[in-house]
Amino acid sequence: MRLGVDVGGTFTDLLLQDDAANKTYRAKTPSTPQDQSIGVAEGVRLICEKAGVKPSDISLVLHGTTVATNAVLEGKGARVGLLVTEGFEHTLHLAKSWTPGPLFGWIVMDKPDPLAALKDTRGIPERVDARGNVVHELDEAKAIELIDDLCGSGIEALTISLMHSYANPAHERRLRELVQERFPDMTVSLSSDILPEFREYDRAITTVMNDYVRPIMTRYLSRIEQRLKEVGVESRLHIVRSDGGLMSAEAAAQRPVHTVLSGPAGGVTATAMTARRTGINKLLAFDMGGTSTDVSVIIDGNPMISRSTDVGYFPAKVPTLDVRSVGAGGGSIAEVSELTTSLRVGPRSAGAMPGPVAYGRGGTEPTVSDANVILGYLPSRLLGGDMTLDVDGAREAVASIGKSIGLSSEDAAQGILDIANEVMLGALRVITVQRGLDPRDFGIVAFGGAGPLHANAMAQVLGCYPVVVPHNPGVLSALGFLEAEFKNEFVQTLIGSVAGMNDGKVFEHFADLRGKALEWLDEQEVETTDRGLKYTMDLRYEQQGFEVEITVPSEMIDKADGLDTVLKDFHETHERLYGVRFDLPIELVALRVVATGATPPVEYTMPEDGTTDVAEAIIETQPAYFHGEWIDTPHIDRDRLATGARIEGPAIVRQYDTTTVLLPDHYAEVDETGNLMIWPTNKGE
Repeated sequence: MRLGVDVGGTFTDLLLQDDAANKTYRAKTPSTPQDQSIGVAEGVRLICEKAGVKPSDISLVLHGTTVATNAVLEGKGARVGLLVTEGFEHTLHLAKSWTPGPLFGWIVMDKPDPLAALKDTRGIPERVDARGNVVHELDEAKAIELIDDLCGSGIEALTISLMHSYANPAHERRLRELVQERFPDMTVSLSSDILPEFREYDRAITTVMNDYVRPIMTRYLSRIEQRLKEVGVESRLHIVRSDGGLMSAEAAAQRPVHTVLSGPAGGVTATAMTARRTGINKLLAFDMGGTSTDVSVIIDGNPMISRSTDVGYFPAKVPTLDVRSVGAGGGSIAEVSELTTSLRVGPRSAGAMPGPVAYGRGGTEPTVSDANVILGYLPSRLLGGDMTLDVDGAREAVASIGKSIGLSSEDAAQGILDIANEVMLGALRVITVQRGLDPRDFGIVAFGGAGPLHANAMAQVLGCYPVVVPHNPGVLSALGFLEAEFKNEFVQTLIGSVAGMNDGKVFEHFADLRGKALEWLDEQEVETTDRGLKYTMDLRYEQQGFEVEITVPSEMIDKADGLDTVLKDFHETHERLYGVRFDLPIELVALRVVATGATPPVEYTMPEDGTTDVAEAIIETQPAYFHGEWIDTPHIDRDRLATGARIEGPAIVRQYDTTTVLLPDHYAEVDETGNLMIWPTNKGE
């Protein structure tokens, strides 16, 4: 029994996989922003009740969380102290030469305060050069004086980030010893542990961010483990990393910076699995929830990985899935601007409480979900009948918007959806057109509670087909957590011309990193047969400002020979990516070893009593608003459909965790793996 838990801004999604019986169970429960662990505990009770099992039967809990992200975005992290090399106290303030957009953007920019204040920063007398040689010995007496002053000032966590510590971490480690001797309860992070790579600002801000969210993450994990224990769950808790991998709760408490994009990672992982199962090599992941929409690109069945991301204004140099987010979701609030009397949608959201007006929890402002309700796209009862919608309240709220801009309630609702769709289309264009990719070459996977409601409209504008609606779209991120693998990355910066390096020394460093990777796999209790190791080098032409990652075959590591082959691959990869190769010396920047631990796949079994006769699956027929008129539209029970069933649009396809809107002039077919595949009726013309 494996449980995936995805906490969103509006709903907490859970998916329980019974590996023995090959069955899955779904549950959605309102999120509890005041304490997310309350919603998680309630969801565990609900899904165990649905599955007819005890919480103690669950063997593994996999959880994606936005706690770290929200702490940074809301500026509610811990008070962090910072020890740097003397003379570099303003590292976080100088940052990088970057301005937000065009001229006007930086004129009006209100630059945020660094995550560690200057008054909480101390310069330590010491210096190491880029080769790791000690230029100035650590002045321990002065260091103790500064540590006593800083740690006694009320800071909650301490970051130590010294110049070139990636090359020689001895001074950082000694400072940690001094801190622990005098302040044993102080939380301490070393930049040489969190990010042992060159580039001073990136290393400092990433480590400071780790400490900024660390006390909050530690408290949250402690609460959620306690809640799970109270409801009877006895298994270990694992957290999803930003790159889609898994880490133990203990590791997440130590390095929470690796969870800053934990939430969206599950959906991207599940989309990649969908690509492999359907054979569609190019897919766009379209995850629309109640608060935001996340989009990403899958090519050749693999998600795009970035070595850094931004959390608000602050960069975090950690491996992440390349995801773009916009503030448009089912709970996005529609309003009319007082200045321009124009209709706006989002980024303000009704969230879980009070939520859309239709939810009947006290919401008064019209949202995207309310627009879907009055247009007939959402039925009056959701979650298998557990949730009744206030249709009249939604109509009244949207009508107030229409009245202020001279539109009928139907046209106002359509306008709300059109604007929300345009915001989401902007994010899809960023990850495709702006990168030289043609969206017409891609299919689109719709998931999240609201994704299938809007995906057909997205595809119609962008021309990306098929629209793939997985069998569990509303809880697909939780499913992705179950299909994620354990993952961690071990890095060694080693800057220099390849021509002047001893090949044997390079492979010795690889061997050291491999030892650390295997030690980590032991800590995560990954079986030997499930382990994987990937070796890569970051290479660049001399004096370039960026690197290209090149894979090194594992047999090359064992032989400690073959760098010429790697250099040849670098030239070819550089030419493929940038259209040019140079006859210049090549520099090695870093070595990486990525350790992975495989987890069992989640297999879906089609219902035995399914039918290919759509008429047998019709629940009811209700009017829905398409192309400016009301059309009697069948509502179809998806769980009654078998492989090969074909639905002609318009239609509303209903299931426990979401609702799919099939537009006129489109049809949908159920494929052999249970996906709903939507195509235009004139496909191929």
